Amino acid sequence: MPRTLITIIAAVAVLATAAQAQAETQARPRPVTDADYAPLNPIEVELGHLLFWDPILSGNRNISCGTCHHPRLGTSDGLSLGLGEGGVGLGPQRKADPANLPEQRIPRNSPALFNLGAREFTVMFHDGRIEVDPSRPSGFRTPLEQEMEVGFANLLSAQNMFPVLSADEMAGHYSENELSRAVRQGRITGEGGAWDLIARRVAAIPAYAEGFARLDPAIGRDRPLAFTDVSNAIAAFVAFEWRSDTAPFDAWLRGQAALSAEAEAGADLFYGAAGCAACHSGPFLTDHGFHAMGEPQLGPGKAERFERHQRDMGRMRVTNRPEDAFAFRTPSLRNVTLTAPYGHAGAHADLAAFLRHHADPVAGLGAYDRASAHLPALPDTKPDWPVMDTPEERAAIASAVRTAPVALSAGDIAALIAFLGSLEDPVAVTGRLGVPETVPSGLPVDR
Repeated sequence: MPRTLITIIAAVAVLATAAQAQAETQARPRPVTDADYAPLNPIEVELGHLLFWDPILSGNRNISCGTCHHPRLGTSDGLSLGLGEGGVGLGPQRKADPANLPEQRIPRNSPALFNLGAREFTVMFHDGRIEVDPSRPSGFRTPLEQEMEVGFANLLSAQNMFPVLSADEMAGHYSENELSRAVRQGRITGEGGAWDLIARRVAAIPAYAEGFARLDPAIGRDRPLAFTDVSNAIAAFVAFEWRSDTAPFDAWLRGQAALSAEAEAGADLFYGAAGCAACHSGPFLTDHGFHAMGEPQLGPGKAERFERHQRDMGRMRVTNRPEDAFAFRTPSLRNVTLTAPYGHAGAHADLAAFLRHHADPVAGLGAYDRASAHLPALPDTKPDWPVMDTPEERAAIASAVRTAPVALSAGDIAALIAFLGSLEDPVAVTGRLGVPETVPSGLPVDR
């Protein structure tokens, strides 16, 4: 072979290698900066800190936001499907209260709270049923459009309105308290509505009344405390407490430190051959999109209570578009190694098993082991596995998958887990303010 041709081939190979390296580098996200977050008021953050942990917001005064979003459990609850009203205990030890049995499990897995205050989070919940929409008077599109009030400071604040209205999560069941009765009767806004009742409870506690007056002197003087004030404070606390951008991954992105050799290999897979970054992209490792990944379905699903089936159609339940069937929102992967179980129904307790399933969703669905779920015993309710027990239902879930399978070895899985471990942020995991010893209502705190 002529020397000139050899030289040309060698040069092309060098250029190809450089181009590949540049493409991989370009696929990696930019570092997170302060500009990714809105500024916060310290007084509002401190109020939200107390309210987040105060059971005063629940109908029966027995559940706080922290019950199902605890820092000891990766800001989730450690269960596949949680128990809200009617449950006792914390995390995997939570169980049904024999004296007040839950009517059903909470239909979807409790999501982690990391970085939800970042500006780019403009859609929330597993099905995206609430999202920023400047064309709406409230600024948001939600299933509660007729009840929406102006005053929610951001999407994270607007998200807070759902758990407090849910009979299964925080409100309590139909005739148990004045809040659950208001929800049952459809009285959400206005005087005597559910949100008004919550705001009145909070305003009646001197420490909260004084705190909100410091935040805004008009509150309590020119106007009563509103639910949106309460919700905005909780949102400010969540944005502050669980901002996550000080992990080894962040130091790597900023060029301040290297990853371990195995984590680096995992990063090459993640941003390369494994194709993870196709959906888990950007600085928060999510495209905020919706994808059908063949996830097993368990528990009550998201059908209406009067409907017989228990399937969860995911994004299609919001859009009514067949192409959105069984598609669920791409979660951020920040601190993912600490947020098990995984999937919209928490079907996978083990991260390695979840990665194998994700690599080949159709095969993973067919081989799913039900022992992977963590479900506390719950007597006298619907069975948990009717969808998985029905071949037609499983086939429908599998047929919605659009991603091609990826072959991953045991070594590949280990490398990916090492990379995902680099996303653990010690500051965000423990939280900046932590769990308070007491709250102004005097009610017990889920420590």
